[in-house]
Amino acid sequence: MSSGAGLLDDKVVVVSGVGPGLGRSICLRAAAEGARVVLAARTESRLKEVAAEVDSAGGTSLVVPTDITDDAAVDNLVATTLAEFGRADVLVNNAFALPSMKPLGRTDFEQITSSIEVTVVGTLRVIKSFTDALAEANGSIVNINSMVIRHSEPRYGSYKIAKSALLAMSQTLASELGDRGIRINSVAPGYIWDDQLKWYFGEVAKKYGITPEQVYEQTASKSDLKRLPEPDEIADAVMFLASPMARAISGHTLDVNCGEYHD
Repeated sequence: MSSGAGLLDDKVVVVSGVGPGLGRSICLRAAAEGARVVLAARTESRLKEVAAEVDSAGGTSLVVPTDITDDAAVDNLVATTLAEFGRADVLVNNAFALPSMKPLGRTDFEQITSSIEVTVVGTLRVIKSFTDALAEANGSIVNINSMVIRHSEPRYGSYKIAKSALLAMSQTLASELGDRGIRINSVAPGYIWDDQLKWYFGEVAKKYGITPEQVYEQTASKSDLKRLPEPDEIADAVMFLASPMARAISGHTLDVNCGEYHD
């Protein structure tokens, strides 16, 4: 898949939270940049679909069904990766749980804690388990965050709590693991123009009696570039931060939102 000049040639990239949108794009882009890709998520059928795309394009994949809230499952992910490839160079954490989108005053505590269990504690579990392997490889970690950390719009409180905690954890780990040669950065996407968002805009259009194109235009008008980023554009930012091109960058958050929010 790579001609030998990829950003991640000969690297082993582990991606958690692989789904049909951004997770898929990250896996395909990593393979295109020369990496061997380990795909982890709970749904094995979805993993196999993405892995088949990686393989058919000339890449190398490994499917490891994994629940990141389970110690044994994560230990198995590490052991299987090392047994197959002998190393781990990059870890991309894309797994998260979207909490109930209600005002905080009407949100059950269980909905908040269950989101944190996956988004924050689950991610920490994966990072801790891969730390020794990443240290040996002078590796890098990219955590997928969200533009929700940049605003305080109604109904996003529970989501912001989880993603803000993820950001704080990422920054702390960048300081704690830096002397072991591990870089940790975050990517914060805005809206991502994928199938899920296209469906959602279609539902919004029905509700207000307008077209999906009008919903898109109204949403995109808030950004400097007057458009919404696509999954591959988010994945490109991940590839940069994961690669040696960003070898002097750690503890940073890169916003990828076509200029909707400025930090």
